[in-house]
Amino acid sequence: MLYSKIKFTLLALFVFVVHALGQNNIQEKTANYIKSAAFMANNQAVVPFFKLGAAINFDFDDLLAGESDYYYNVTQYNYDWTPTRLSKIDYIDGMDNQRIANYSNSFNTLQLYSHYNLQLTHSKYRILKSGNYVLEISNRSDEVVIRRKFIVYENLVNVPVQIKRSRDIGTITAKQNVEFTIKLGEQTFQNPAQNIRVSLFQNAQWASSISKVKPQYTIGNDLIYKYNKETQFWGGNEFLNFDNKDIRATTNAIGEVTAGEIYNTHLYPNLDRSNKTYTFFPDLNGSFYPRNINRENAAIEADYTWVYFTLITPETLDKRQFYITGMFNNYECTADNLMVYNPEVKAYEKALLIKQGFTNFQYTAVKNQRVDFENPIDGNFAETENQYQVMVYYRGNNDLYDRVIGMGEANSEHIIY
Repeated sequence: MLYSKIKFTLLALFVFVVHALGQNNIQEKTANYIKSAAFMANNQAVVPFFKLGAAINFDFDDLLAGESDYYYNVTQYNYDWTPTRLSKIDYIDGMDNQRIANYSNSFNTLQLYSHYNLQLTHSKYRILKSGNYVLEISNRSDEVVIRRKFIVYENLVNVPVQIKRSRDIGTITAKQNVEFTIKLGEQTFQNPAQNIRVSLFQNAQWASSISKVKPQYTIGNDLIYKYNKETQFWGGNEFLNFDNKDIRATTNAIGEVTAGEIYNTHLYPNLDRSNKTYTFFPDLNGSFYPRNINRENAAIEADYTWVYFTLITPETLDKRQFYITGMFNNYECTADNLMVYNPEVKAYEKALLIKQGFTNFQYTAVKNQRVDFENPIDGNFAETENQYQVMVYYRGNNDLYDRVIGMGEANSEHIIY
């Protein structure tokens, strides 16, 4: 009897720990038949940070093209991505688990698909409070096919941001440092040095974000963050791109187009850029936007093509893996995006099904199941143009959730030497 009670207690504790760990580690996901899933504005993918009350639109394509029923659910989380203590009615004005009613089938495309548009803010559904959120979209079997994080913020404090080069001689050519100030103004915040927390982002990517940084010192009502190593990011390189708005045309990035059941877009091979001189060329910091030069409504009239990627480099001896990532696939390092080494051509190769239009992409190196930001195949350069975001959180002593009271942005194009 005693053994059974001990066994039951340990089992309950194990379940609690696993549940807690799972809550702390929100994993974004996309089913393999879902494509081009992203927060969108003006037909272009945007970063998942939205001012409270602003329009929030999420689009995706279902390649099964069966006009399937999908349902959405939004949940609020704390700064550390643990669930808040608020009830749903405290932060949502409207009903969850509603069917996405706005969808259309593709028109005049070789690849059939159903395009869905979810408006998260409208007359019957509103997010009432700032904070961290997770959007989940499920099918009729209650299986989650899409999971995305996003942040809703208020403009209660000013957050001026500057991007500077590293002061460490070892990383001066490869890193960018984020310095910023949180100006509290005349507002009253309880113990701001302890109750205010920040998260720093480079191009709004979760994988490289920095958190748990305390203010270095205060001046009056200003919290000053002028660290060096604690707020540094590897500079990376400019995103690569291709544009197949004319699906049958070759360009400076597309070497050949072939036809089959759908079109095949063969990109020119890319080389290892880690040991080359930095070259500036404009990019969208990972974004994409569908377009078809011969059609008006790209959402349903842009076709899908098999895009063939080639990365010419010797097979790595340190067991790194290379993935093709960008906003078009939410930077997900999954088996669907993993490149395979071909010894005959001494290159990594992969074909991905991507919606027609302008697409930024990069080759992401992963080692020991972690993204290798220090040794990317495209190199790290302090001159790289990156967009940085600083999110400011506040939780009073008696509050039940973490508010996001401000956001600051800066671009490394104006880096200070």
